[in-house]
Amino acid sequence: MKRALITGVTGQDGAYLSQLLLGKGYKVYGLLRRSASADVVGERLRWLGILDQVELVDGNLTDISSLIRVLQDTAPDEVYNLGAQSFVKASWNQPLLTGNVTAMGAGNMLEAVRLVRPQARFYQASSSEMYGLIQEASQSEKTPFYPRSPYAVAKLYAHWLTVNYRESFGLHASSGILFNHESPLRGIEFVTRKVTDGVARIKLGLAKELPMGNLDATRDWGHARDYVRGMWLMLQQDTPDDYVLATGRTVSVREFCRLAFAHVGLNYEDHVRVDEAFMRPAEVDVLLGDPAKAKRVLGWQPDVQLEQLVAEMVEADLKRHSARG
Repeated sequence: MKRALITGVTGQDGAYLSQLLLGKGYKVYGLLRRSASADVVGERLRWLGILDQVELVDGNLTDISSLIRVLQDTAPDEVYNLGAQSFVKASWNQPLLTGNVTAMGAGNMLEAVRLVRPQARFYQASSSEMYGLIQEASQSEKTPFYPRSPYAVAKLYAHWLTVNYRESFGLHASSGILFNHESPLRGIEFVTRKVTDGVARIKLGLAKELPMGNLDATRDWGHARDYVRGMWLMLQQDTPDDYVLATGRTVSVREFCRLAFAHVGLNYEDHVRVDEAFMRPAEVDVLLGDPAKAKRVLGWQPDVQLEQLVAEMVEADLKRHSARG
């Protein structure tokens, strides 16, 4: 039985990845950062019906001693580093925390793997936000980076450190440069889930309007379930490398709103209000991924179309709010 350790296991990607690995017969360990909200941190795993199948282990990315202990105790064959302060907007308010967790946390994990479990295969969750002020119309593994937020800067450090550990120490370390991937398990603070939750509340009469930031920013959106499959495929290759995972289609936040409201028979223009409070200090206007390498080498391509994703998210939020009522 293969053994996998996932940091960020209680997040969207960690939950779907756990589900995927369990289905493949893995023993799955999840790194759990202790907090006062420990009673609700497993909600995503519970939503997927797998909470009791994942063994949660106590540790923190900012404490390398805990990572060393966890690696010694679990002896994983694969390590997936998904843990981060992952909300872009919050990174301007908490830039040092973001650096400590998102950047140095990855460094701590890489160093712990090198010391304790160098034979393990390592996955680093890189981000399309690293492209920032885009240098090419479509972004591939060869496109230069230009990060536009403390989050993106921290992710870039973690990305290059993963490359460095691969080249310096021979670790089987790969990075997935993932473009935006969403699901019903997405955090409420992210724009897609904010939209679908807002649509559900408005449809059910719990709200009348949805305040939003920049409606003209465009993103390449896919389903998280497809993207975690790509993570796993990277670690099955003989040679470690870096891969872009994306759909190759970009649409605006405005279009996402239109699709979500239309799913329940509403016109988004009647309910969406632009609020300056939700504007970023430095915006990433366009992201469009080129997944050609992942398709060629990994045989990966997304199965879920944007329209299906939006419908699934809206239906899940309608179900949530109806259950509360």
